[in-house]
Amino acid sequence: MGKTHILELKPIGIVHSPYKRVGEPPRQGHNSETISEIEVFEEFAEGLQDIEGFSHIVVIYWFHKSQGYALMVKPPGEDRLHGLFSTRSPQRPCPLGLTVVGLVARNKNTLEVRGLDAIDGTPVLDIKPYIPWSHEQGPVKIGWLEYRTGAEGR
Repeated sequence: MGKTHILELKPIGIVHSPYKRVGEPPRQGHNSETISEIEVFEEFAEGLQDIEGFSHIVVIYWFHKSQGYALMVKPPGEDRLHGLFSTRSPQRPCPLGLTVVGLVARNKNTLEVRGLDAIDGTPVLDIKPYIPWSHEQGPVKIGWLEYRTGAEGR
């Protein structure tokens, strides 16, 4: 087994969301019009300068209510198991969430966002601007999801 490294993760903010319990957020937040807020702690607020010029941001957060994990999982709507790392399951050895959200507005140290699939109180670890040419890759294969042709598999 490999060497274990200790990481110290320091949240930069917290999610204020209408979703109060695990299971409430939509599986794919980008399909939702729900507005949430990301409160960036005052000590990091200066780092938000110029963020309002972006239409979308990448949010990295900690699934703080996640408990345990399995290396083989059956995603919703699937009839067979898949390896954990080929899914977006929140139950992971290191429960990080990553999503692209629409940036609606900035009010001082608070960002109003659309499509965040995180529950209220979720610690935010980082925010980055979404830049299409640095994120898009092509051609793209989507593994075991290839058979899905609807929005669910996109």
